Amino acid sequence: MTKRIFIWVAHPKPNSLNAALAARYAKGAEAKGAEVRVMALADMQVDPDFEGYDSKRELTPDLATWQDNIRWADHVVIVHPCWWGAMPSKAKAVLDAGLLSGFAYKYHARGMGWEKLLEGRTGDAIITSDTPVWIDTVIYRSTVRRVMRNQVMKFTGIKPRKVVQMGSVKLAPPAKIDSWLNRAESMGAAAA
Repeated sequence: MTKRIFIWVAHPKPNSLNAALAARYAKGAEAKGAEVRVMALADMQVDPDFEGYDSKRELTPDLATWQDNIRWADHVVIVHPCWWGAMPSKAKAVLDAGLLSGFAYKYHARGMGWEKLLEGRTGDAIITSDTPVWIDTVIYRSTVRRVMRNQVMKFTGIKPRKVVQMGSVKLAPPAKIDSWLNRAESMGAAAA
């Protein structure tokens, strides 16, 4: 059975290192026979004024497509930069407005439990940062990786495969960037 992989490039600029990493991930997955869909945050119209989960409003066409891509996928990949310890605000706005109750999870009527509505999927994340990974790990305790693994993927039922961070981007020589691109391609091939 052909693996269906959705890659979301969650960087607000179109020609970023994140876009290049996503393209190499896709290349690796397609070389192994996977069917791949890629969607870029840079091309999405996103309303940053999400008012909370109790407000009812229509999904924008881009958010509806984003949700459809997640429904379609067996494997979800999120590629994003780490800015001030988190993903960019535009990307966070997509998670806020797109990972809704009834789509990604559903709380039980009583108690603290919930249904994980995206179960059956696996996921990878590639996170870039200017902060060296060892500093992010030792001083900041891998916050951005923990949030992606636990509060985004595991909470909704996506089983994390690999959540990796690559940095420092600003200090990386071309050979290091090439090694990251090669790693993204290998991750794609392994996910297929």
